[in-house]
Amino acid sequence: MAAAKRKLGATGLEVFPLCLGGNVFGWTADEATSFAVLDAFVEGGGDFVDTADVYSRWVPGHVGGESETVLGKWIASRKAKDRLVIATKVGAETALGKGLTREHIEKSVDASLRRLGVERIDLYYAHYDDPNTPFEETLRAFDALVKAGKVKALGLSNHTAERAQQALDTQKRLGLARYTVLQPEYNLVERPKFEGALQKVSEKEGLAVAPYFGLAAGFLTGKYQEGQPAPASARAGNVLKKYGNARGWGVVAALKKVAERRGATPSQVALAWLETRPTVVAPIASATSVPQVKELLGSFSLKLEADDLRELERASS
Repeated sequence: MAAAKRKLGATGLEVFPLCLGGNVFGWTADEATSFAVLDAFVEGGGDFVDTADVYSRWVPGHVGGESETVLGKWIASRKAKDRLVIATKVGAETALGKGLTREHIEKSVDASLRRLGVERIDLYYAHYDDPNTPFEETLRAFDALVKAGKVKALGLSNHTAERAQQALDTQKRLGLARYTVLQPEYNLVERPKFEGALQKVSEKEGLAVAPYFGLAAGFLTGKYQEGQPAPASARAGNVLKKYGNARGWGVVAALKKVAERRGATPSQVALAWLETRPTVVAPIASATSVPQVKELLGSFSLKLEADDLRELERASS
């Protein structure tokens, strides 16, 4: 049985409690694999997919927009415009430029709509803060997109608590469409960036939280072993460099212990932990195979007990 949908804050949208990360589409998952992953996600009850105009510009020969293009082809081939809640982003450097100026936002949203093959983006994020552009210019541009029907709801990612609050206050003062979703980096090995000031902003302003790197770019899946060579993947070296320390391995050990006790996998436990966190509506996780999708979907039949949460808290604090 599919997990019950949740209200995505004040967006007016309801979503499955897991958001499928599209950063791998057209990169570590080719088009055929991406289609199979999306098929399995939707068949399992999923409907919330996250991408960005910059995915996957970092790959040699790519220019950005590859993920949106793959997703758009899947939507067209499955006649699935009404079956997904699509989130994408603007602000990272692409072939069109970068930042959150009015001109860049207007060009970028049209390019994303074309690649996705849709008339309206459900959730449009400011991908990175742009301190060089006045908030008023950025926020009026986003408001105009909502009024024009190109975007339904707005979100922000990679902003400090102070800057997020300033943006929200500016929107309120000017009577503009509000940011209603927050996308921070947040998982069992990366807690301080969200917990504290940013979490307080989300609670005070009623923002739904859809954290990225829910599985710490794969570190929390159990495939990384202390003292063993990195898995054969495009990003394994950087993942180990970031998380492969005493605390990180302690979290992995705790995850494995809880997973064994609950008859689950480390990935499922890591996502189930996020599900218990205040204001978190739908963590984002990527998959590069159908079995991975099915494993991720199984997170939402897992209910962690108090002793599980204490063990994870001890290891990750």
